[in-house]
Amino acid sequence: MTTELADNVRKYRRRAGMSQEELAHAAGVSPGTVRKAEQGGTIRMETLHTLARALGVTTAALMASDAPEPVGRAEEPNRVNLIQLRAALTPAVGLVDQDAEAVAEEPNLRIFRRTLQDARVLYFSDSYKSVAAQLPGLLRDAAQAVAYYDSGDEHRQALLARAEALRLAGTYLTQVRQYDIAYAAVRGAIMDARQAGGMLAAGSGVGCMCWLLVRQGRLDEAEQVAARSMDAVEPKITGAEPDHYAVWGGLAMEAAAAAARNNRPDEAKEYRQAARVAATAVGTAHRNVSRH
Repeated sequence: MTTELADNVRKYRRRAGMSQEELAHAAGVSPGTVRKAEQGGTIRMETLHTLARALGVTTAALMASDAPEPVGRAEEPNRVNLIQLRAALTPAVGLVDQDAEAVAEEPNLRIFRRTLQDARVLYFSDSYKSVAAQLPGLLRDAAQAVAYYDSGDEHRQALLARAEALRLAGTYLTQVRQYDIAYAAVRGAIMDARQAGGMLAAGSGVGCMCWLLVRQGRLDEAEQVAARSMDAVEPKITGAEPDHYAVWGGLAMEAAAAAARNNRPDEAKEYRQAARVAATAVGTAHRNVSRH
């Protein structure tokens, strides 16, 4: 099985919003077969036909030299969810302002954060279809919380919660190559976090922004914004929290990725050295799914 074929199976699965397990169920094969296909292993042509049918594409499309971008109304399985996401992220504007939706009862930020945490876990397990279905409601709930708590620490917490929801939306949309609304989501996440004074949350958003810029080929901008943001969040004292080092080191890796792709190996090496400093300071594998 060629590398191109393996890449195409993966691209079409992600475009369909399926995890490997969901594709296996739809195709009537084992999850191991899907993993084997995406890792370049040898599979029978009959199996390839079965995967193509489950993905709603032709077998020839899986064997093409390059899978198309996941856009187009006729072939977008999550089109309805994307329309709702567009409405939430880029609302219509006319000559007469729409009346704001009244919030009937006080939002529960604790429950909202738990729901958002569950959605992030789904994203990291490749359950894109489930994430896409949840995001519009999460964004609406976050906007209502920000409107309800219009001052004080509760307003700050609501802004940080919305920043986290927007960052998840931007991450998902970048993954499925919906770059225009991904930018709107990530920009909103960064601005909310900055307004709330959450520099680490803002730095996490910048990391997502850099990934989006690299995907768009905007390599100079990605490196520059990552480097400037590194300066803004650099840990100044020994013994900073692991999250602090993780965000700073993550930005260093984003800068390194952009520099390496931009034929700037010396600069990429310097950024990787900074990331190693952060890794040494943390001392162990560290993941906070509410951070980038």
